[in-house]
Amino acid sequence: MAMLHIVNKSPFERVAFKSCLDHALAGDSILMIEDAAVGATDGTIFSEELKAAMADKSVYVLGGDLAARGVSEDRMIDGIKVVDYAGFVNLTVENDTTQSWV
Repeated sequence: MAMLHIVNKSPFERVAFKSCLDHALAGDSILMIEDAAVGATDGTIFSEELKAAMADKSVYVLGGDLAARGVSEDRMIDGIKVVDYAGFVNLTVENDTTQSWV
């Protein structure tokens, strides 16, 4: 049973993102929204942990939130998929359950 984990807090300010990574299972999806979008930036203290999680989880970021925080797609971790609001809805449909990390 696949789960969509929705994270909205920056990994540099709160532990919600770390908790998400610790609890997400293989085959789950992780969607970064709002301030969590900065977690998609490559070369940070957090990026290696996120890259490791991507070995068996799908990771997405909401494009509008990424742009609102000034993170260009060329600065993102390879393999993270950018989605729009329709993509957000599709992820909720494609997964059996959702968990919001606040």
